[in-house]
Amino acid sequence: MNDQNEEKENNKKTVNDNESSFDIDKESIVSTSDLVIDGTPHIEIKGLNLRYGSAQAIYDVSVPIEKNSVTAFIGPSGCGKSTLLRCLNRMNDLIPICNYDGQIIYDGEDINQSSTDLVRLRRKIGMVFQKPNPFPKSIFDNVAYGVQLHYNPSRRKMNEIVENSLIKAALWEEVSDRLHELGTSLSGGQQQRLCIARTISVEPDIILMDEPCSALDPIATAKIENLILELKEHFTVVIVTHSMSQAQRVSDYTAFMFLGRLIEFGKTEKIFDRPEKELTERYITGRFG
Repeated sequence: MNDQNEEKENNKKTVNDNESSFDIDKESIVSTSDLVIDGTPHIEIKGLNLRYGSAQAIYDVSVPIEKNSVTAFIGPSGCGKSTLLRCLNRMNDLIPICNYDGQIIYDGEDINQSSTDLVRLRRKIGMVFQKPNPFPKSIFDNVAYGVQLHYNPSRRKMNEIVENSLIKAALWEEVSDRLHELGTSLSGGQQQRLCIARTISVEPDIILMDEPCSALDPIATAKIENLILELKEHFTVVIVTHSMSQAQRVSDYTAFMFLGRLIEFGKTEKIFDRPEKELTERYITGRFG
C-alpha cells in the first residue's frame, strides 16, 4: 500500500523545480504520431486510467509495446510506472480498491474484459519482481512447479524443460550439479535468475520486470542486463527501472512517466540524446526527480 499512497500524494503536486514550473497536462499530451514503433506491436495500451478508490494514479496512458523488444518505463518514485506494469497481466485486480478503464490489447483481444482467463493471461505474460522470491523448494522444483501445474509433462520432458529454462536464464552452468539444493540457498543474483527461469519455463510471450536489479550488486546486475538482451530474442520484455544508465543499456524503447501521465515515448537513443519535452530532459539529466 506504500506505493499506492506515494502515487496518491505525488499526484497532488505541481511540477516545480529551481527554474520553472510546468503545466503537467500540457506536458503529457502525446499524439499518436509520437507513438511509433518499427515492428509489430505485441501488446497495446490504449487510453488507460486507473484509480485507487477516488485517487487517480494513471491518466489516459497509451503505449505500444513492440514484439521481441525491450521497453523501459522510467520516472520518479510514485509516477505510476509499476502500477502500469501490473496492469499488463491484471495483477492490480488483487487490490480491492483498484479500478480502471481503457483497453490493453494482447493477442487481438482486450484483456480488461471480464471474460479474460486470468490464469492463462498470467502464464502468457509473466512477472519478475523487484526482490527475488524463489519458493522454499529445490532449484529443480522452483522451475518445475509452474510447468507441473499447467502441463503435467512426463519426467523426461520435465527434465528437458527445467534444463532449457535454466540455460536461457544463464544459470545452468552454475547449478547443474546441485539441482536438489534449496533455491533460497543461492546468491541474490542467482535467485533472481532462478525466478526468471521459473517464468520462462511456462512458455510466456511477454516478461514483465519490476526493477529486477534494485536489490543486486553491480556484478549480478550486469549478468541480469546481459540476460535481458538475450531474452528479447525469444520474448517481449517490459522493464521498470530507476536507473537511467540501465534503461540506456538494455532497452530499445523508453517511456517516461510523471505524476501518472506519459510524458514522452520513443526510441531509447532519441529519448536520452534528443528528448522533445523539457520535462524529460530535466529528469534524465538529474535536475529533478
